[in-house]
Amino acid sequence: MTADNDTRPQNLADDRAAAERAQAELVEEFGFFDDWTERYRHIIDMGKALPELNEAEKIDQNLVRGCQSQVWFVLEKDAEGRLKIRATSDAMIVRGLIAMLLRVYDGRLSQTIATTPPQFIEALGLQAHLSPTRNNGLLAMVKRLQSAAVA
Repeated sequence: MTADNDTRPQNLADDRAAAERAQAELVEEFGFFDDWTERYRHIIDMGKALPELNEAEKIDQNLVRGCQSQVWFVLEKDAEGRLKIRATSDAMIVRGLIAMLLRVYDGRLSQTIATTPPQFIEALGLQAHLSPTRNNGLLAMVKRLQSAAVA
């Protein structure tokens, strides 16, 4: 999910631009689908491609509070202030939502994560097509990433 070190933006402005570009690419990608059944299927397929965490990482400390499903985030900040995100869930649709968040935020500078709102959520109409509990969980995941970024 993360770009390799040679292709990652090296400054904050470029990193923010890359995160915005990732969001625009998600919106464009989902624009190819005619209806929400196809979009849900694509979200689930994205989740299937997400690497699994090992059982030792599925601990209470990594659990994201506020999610209907069980969601675990393993977050590591490197020396440059980039946040490496590994995550999973016990629900396939949520795994797909995680995959979307990772495309935008994984490997980004902490300042980028803290100051770049997930505009793709509204642009795709996710809030209107997810249950209220899934919406709450998605917002909890975003808040967890933003909190880790400023910590």
